[in-house]
Amino acid sequence: MALLQIVVEALLDSRDKIQTNHSKALDKIEGLFYLPWRHRMQQSEISFSYKARYYKSGSPKTAKAIWIVLHGYGQLAQYFIRNFTSLVDQNICVIAPEALSRFYLEEVQSRIRSGNQRVGAAWMTRENRETDIENYLAFLNEIYHRELSDLTTPVTILGFSQGAATASRWVLDGKINFKRLILWAGIFPLDMNFESGKSILADKEVYLVYGKEDPFLNDDRFAEMKLLSEKLQITPRVIEFEGGHMINTETLSRLI
Repeated sequence: MALLQIVVEALLDSRDKIQTNHSKALDKIEGLFYLPWRHRMQQSEISFSYKARYYKSGSPKTAKAIWIVLHGYGQLAQYFIRNFTSLVDQNICVIAPEALSRFYLEEVQSRIRSGNQRVGAAWMTRENRETDIENYLAFLNEIYHRELSDLTTPVTILGFSQGAATASRWVLDGKINFKRLILWAGIFPLDMNFESGKSILADKEVYLVYGKEDPFLNDDRFAEMKLLSEKLQITPRVIEFEGGHMINTETLSRLI
C-alpha cells in the first residue's frame, strides 16, 4: 500500500503535464487514499444562534413543585413527557427539554422497506463529545433561567437512561438550584467533576430507580455506580420495580 501511495503521489505531482481526461481519473484515484503529507486539515469551530425546543405541562408559577425530565437515547421530548401526566394532575409542572441531535431510528434501506420514518434524539455521541456536552449544558441552563429563575419552588431533575448522565453533568455544572436528582435506568458518568460534586450533592436527595428486568443494567454497572457514588461521598436511595427499561407510573407516584 505504501509503494502504491508513492506512485499515486508522483502521478498527482505531474498532473499539470497530463491531459484533462486523465486528470479527472487521477482525481478519483486521489480520493481513495489518505495522503497526510499532501493534505493538512485543521478543525475550526464557530458559535452561532441556535433554536431548540422543549415541552412543558403545567405552569411553573402556580405549581407546587417542578420536575425537569431528560429523555433517553432515541426518544423525543413530546412523547417522553406523557409518562409524567400523573404529576401534572397533582399540580406539578413538568418540563421536558429535547436533545439537540435528531436522527432516523432506522437505516435508509430499512425505512424504504418498512415505511417507518420515526425520529429520535440523542444528547451526545463519542464524536466531538466535549462540544456536545458544552452545547446541551448551555441549552439546559437557558431553559432553567427562562422558566425558573425567579421562583423558589422545589425542583427535581430526573434523567432517564442516557438522560441520567446528562442530568448528572448538568447539576454538577453548578449553575442551577434543585432539591432532588433522580437517575432512572441510568448511572453517573465517569467524566464528572467529583470535587465540586461532593459539595453540590451533599445536601441533595439522590435516587437510583430501575426495573429489575432492565437489560442495560447489570452487576458491572451497579458496581460502577457504587464506586462513583463513593467518590461523591453520597449514598443514593435505591428504588426497584418489576419491569424493564421504562418509566413505571406506580413507582413514579412514590416519588411525588
